[in-house]
Amino acid sequence: MKRSQWIIGGDGASYDIGYGGLDHALASGEDINIFVIDTEVYSNTGGQSSKATPIGAIAQFAAGGKRITKKDLGLMQSTYGYVYVAQVAMGADNAQCLKALREAEAYPGPSLVIAYAPCINHGLKAKGGMGKSQAEEAKAVECGYWHLWRFDPRLAEEGKNPFQLDSKAPNWDNFQAFLDGEVRYLSLKKVCPTEAQELFDAAKKAAQHRYATYVRMSKIDYSAE
Repeated sequence: MKRSQWIIGGDGASYDIGYGGLDHALASGEDINIFVIDTEVYSNTGGQSSKATPIGAIAQFAAGGKRITKKDLGLMQSTYGYVYVAQVAMGADNAQCLKALREAEAYPGPSLVIAYAPCINHGLKAKGGMGKSQAEEAKAVECGYWHLWRFDPRLAEEGKNPFQLDSKAPNWDNFQAFLDGEVRYLSLKKVCPTEAQELFDAAKKAAQHRYATYVRMSKIDYSAE
């Protein structure tokens, strides 16, 4: 039986200080699997802001809310063309999550799976706190805060589009309610009340831009190439 081996890391290293190593490993073309737990902050050292932190979120070193867009690590790595990439959220779609893990394991080359993971630093306001993290993942996908997709290079070899958007069209009307359900966003209204809504609107616009990009990618016709 083939032994399943994975490299597991947080977003702080994968998006930020260790990105060079992650990129070098994936670009090697070797048959390796990397799983990134994306909490959007440096969770294990105190919740500092990183390149994975979205616009408007409060974190250490971003007390007035993050002012720049979150890095799209998955999309960046998919541009190699030979790296299997997936974005998942178990609480939103566990079948899609399992499918991505199976495809990544089966793919004879470098694979990267990025999983959205609510963190204690998010300050979930729902009753049950971190015990409701799976439900929080579902809300994140439903409102368009996080998107589910897979990029399988093997499909391009068959003349098919390797990019598969698994998320349904988001309900953008619930985006603000999602932000208000987490202390890292809600507290911004107390710290910077005059700028809070401006940053929240920017966060929503950034999420809509990401989704529009994914929709365009999912419609590319590879059969003509």
